[in-house]
Amino acid sequence: MSDSAQTLKPLKTWSHLSKQRKRPSEYEIVSTNLHFHTNNKEKPFEVGQDAKMNDWYLKYRNNSPLTHGDWDAFRDPEQLVYRTYNILQEGQEAYVTGLLNQFSDRGNDQMITKEWAGELARLYTPSRYVYHAMQMCSAYLHQMSPASTISNLSTYQCADHLRWVTHSAYRTCELGKTWGDVGFGENERQHWENDPAWQGFRELAERALVVWDWAEATVVLEVILKPAVSAAVQKQLGLAGAENGDTLLSLLNDAQLRDAERHQRQTKSLIEFAFSNEDNGPLIQGWVDKWQPLADKAVDAYCAALTDLPDAAEEAKAYMTSVRQSFGLK
Repeated sequence: MSDSAQTLKPLKTWSHLSKQRKRPSEYEIVSTNLHFHTNNKEKPFEVGQDAKMNDWYLKYRNNSPLTHGDWDAFRDPEQLVYRTYNILQEGQEAYVTGLLNQFSDRGNDQMITKEWAGELARLYTPSRYVYHAMQMCSAYLHQMSPASTISNLSTYQCADHLRWVTHSAYRTCELGKTWGDVGFGENERQHWENDPAWQGFRELAERALVVWDWAEATVVLEVILKPAVSAAVQKQLGLAGAENGDTLLSLLNDAQLRDAERHQRQTKSLIEFAFSNEDNGPLIQGWVDKWQPLADKAVDAYCAALTDLPDAAEEAKAYMTSVRQSFGLK
C-alpha cells in the first residue's frame, strides 16, 4: 500500500439516516433498515441457491406483483416501538382487567339470561378461532414483509390479536363457572366448524391463511378479513350485548375496536405509500374485488344470527365500505 493511500473513515452511527440532516428519533433508530435478508435481491439468505427458503422469499416477496422503489422508506404513522407499544397496551390491559373485575364483583354473569348465555356460547366464545387465525396471518406477514418498518406493523398487530384471543378465552372460563350446562369451554370448536353463523368467517379465515404473496396476504387480512370481524363480531355483537343487558361484552368489544382502529390507520398509511407506484392501485383494487364477496357472505351469515338487530348485516357492510373508502379503495 502506498503512503498516499488514505485511511477510510468509519461510518457514523445510524449513517443510513444521515441524509435527513436531523437527529433520528427513537422510532427511526430501532425500526429502520433491519432486514438483512433484503440486501441481496437474488439470494435473500446466505445458504445454497437452491434452498427452499430462498425460493419462497424470491417468489412470494421479492417477485410480488406489488412493487415499490424503496419499501424501507415506509414509516408507521403511530411510530410504535416495543417500549411505547407496551406502555400503550399496559394501559389498555389495565382497563380490560378493571372491567372484568368490576363486572365480576357485580355478578354480571348471574344477571344475564340463560338464553343470552347460550348466544354467547354460540357467537362470542368461538371468536378465539378467528382471532387466532388473524394472529397467524400477522405472524406470517412479520416474516415476509419487505421492510422492517412494515414487519413491525404486523408484529404489534399480532400481539393485539393474541390479546383478543386471551380476552375471549378468559370470558369462556368465567362464563362456564356460572353457566356450566351451556357448553362453555366444550362446544366452541363444534360451533366454529359447523354452526352456519361461523362458516363464512371460517372459509374466509382458512383461505386467508394460505395466501402466500406478502402483499395480497396483507390486503386480505387488513382490508378484508379484519374489517369484517370488527364490523360483525366486535361491533354488532357488542350492540347485541347491550340490547341483552350484557354491558361487559359491549365494553370489551369496544376496547378491541380501539386496537382495530389503530390497525386501520397503519394500513391506510401503507396503502397510500404503495399508491406512489401508479400500477399498484389497480392491483390492490383487484384483490379487494376478488375477496370482498367472501367477507360479505361471512357478515351476512353471522349477522343473521343476531336476531335482536335486524339491520346488523346492512350496518356491518356499511362499516366495511367506509373502511375501504378510507384506504382509497372501492
